[in-house]
Amino acid sequence: MLPEQCDVVVVGAGNAAMCAAIAARESGASVVVLERAPEEESGGNTRFTAGAIRFAYRGVEDLRELMPDLTDDEVARTDFGTYTEDRFFDDMARVTENRTDPDLVELLVRRSRATLMWLRGHGVRFVPIYGRQAFLVDGRFKFWGGLTVEAWGGGPGLVDAQKRIADRQGIQVFYQARAMSLVRDDDGVKGVVVRHEGRTRTVAARAVVIASGGFESNPEWRTRYLGPGWDLAKVRGTRFNTGDGIRMALDAGASPCGNWSGCHAVGWDRNAPEFGDLAVGDGFQKHSYPWGIMLNANGERFVDEGADFRNYTYAKYGAVILRQPGQFAWQIFDSKVTHLLRDEYRIRQVTKVTADSLEALVRKLDDVHADNALATIRAYNDAVRTDIPFDPNVKDGRRTDGLAVPKSNWANTIDEPPFEAYAVSCGITFTFGGLRVTTDAQVVDTDGLPIPGLYAAGELVGGLFYFNYPGGTGLMSGAVFGRIAGTSAGRAVTGT
Repeated sequence: MLPEQCDVVVVGAGNAAMCAAIAARESGASVVVLERAPEEESGGNTRFTAGAIRFAYRGVEDLRELMPDLTDDEVARTDFGTYTEDRFFDDMARVTENRTDPDLVELLVRRSRATLMWLRGHGVRFVPIYGRQAFLVDGRFKFWGGLTVEAWGGGPGLVDAQKRIADRQGIQVFYQARAMSLVRDDDGVKGVVVRHEGRTRTVAARAVVIASGGFESNPEWRTRYLGPGWDLAKVRGTRFNTGDGIRMALDAGASPCGNWSGCHAVGWDRNAPEFGDLAVGDGFQKHSYPWGIMLNANGERFVDEGADFRNYTYAKYGAVILRQPGQFAWQIFDSKVTHLLRDEYRIRQVTKVTADSLEALVRKLDDVHADNALATIRAYNDAVRTDIPFDPNVKDGRRTDGLAVPKSNWANTIDEPPFEAYAVSCGITFTFGGLRVTTDAQVVDTDGLPIPGLYAAGELVGGLFYFNYPGGTGLMSGAVFGRIAGTSAGRAVTGT
């Protein structure tokens, strides 16, 4: 049975929510977590991620402190590089076109490493992302794009680890408990109205942390805020992120904030289901496009596949694919690069065609103008600067010349069979618009005043991401602001 009251209620049970619950409990508060999903689907979008997490580190010693299981042999055969706070700041400013909130991004970057060490101290394990972020060159792995670490077991492993921490701390988690509205009076937020297992109840609380994700699983809101056509996008993750937390806060007077017309959206298998599939996880993504080209239904290239490292383009290219005729594209590779394709290209549920000639390949591309496609590939091949060496670990400058849509790096000719092509559509991950918060993660009302007793964390915090997103920042943001929100709520109710 749901308790009638507690100190802190946390709405949601993903990474941000569980970090908030753990931090609030550390402050001495009694904590109840309300999860809309059944237990087997719990964890929000976190359960659907591959677990990559971006943070600032000075070198391998910082990584060894976080990952003490790293062996001397792994260190000897790996170039982990560095990812300084300055680089993290630069990446956030660049990909958001300098719109990211300076106070929030300061917290995100400065507290990134300490937050991971905090999770490590609670027993969460982290490992290097060898399979997805490092290439073997001359017998040595080299990481690229500033993204080095993932949670052990990926997103599901992180969800399970955080649930074990909650169990140890005596945090109560209730499943199929949908928060419906906030209880508020003139003194602030006093609890949550909950629909739990078919019954509506009120849980009184001295503070509430909302961490229930964005509105990406709500096609009506997607169309209202992101624009026409977004109702046709597939959802990469949970079906339960329909904007309930945002709506409740707005109804209670919260100020909306951030890029409400923007979202994180990627290339996703064209025939993937409407929502994420836990059996496949993140395997429907198709992120090796920098090594090939993408063609739309007209048989035309429409984007610079090599504009930057995949980490800095993949979250905006889904929207570009959605704008193409029929909302799809084909990624095309030849045998020179297929060994570089990520593991997601090898899953059983993949939309793929192969051929031993380009003429045969373009005839197999469903819904594509074959003659135009063949002409596009040939024109692209003629434009590649083959005199510039190819290097997947750096922006190598191997480009095309003279094309209306250039390719700036990693431009390989497509001329060595067998050829492979993969059909992709748009998969939305999370929305960027959300709630305005203080640096203590307290929600602000439309008059610019903090709402007593109300805090927020995770995807529904507005102001961090605009237009685009550096890979791995979502889990980091959730952990940082989850910890801040939980600590702030816990201290507010316990006076510590």
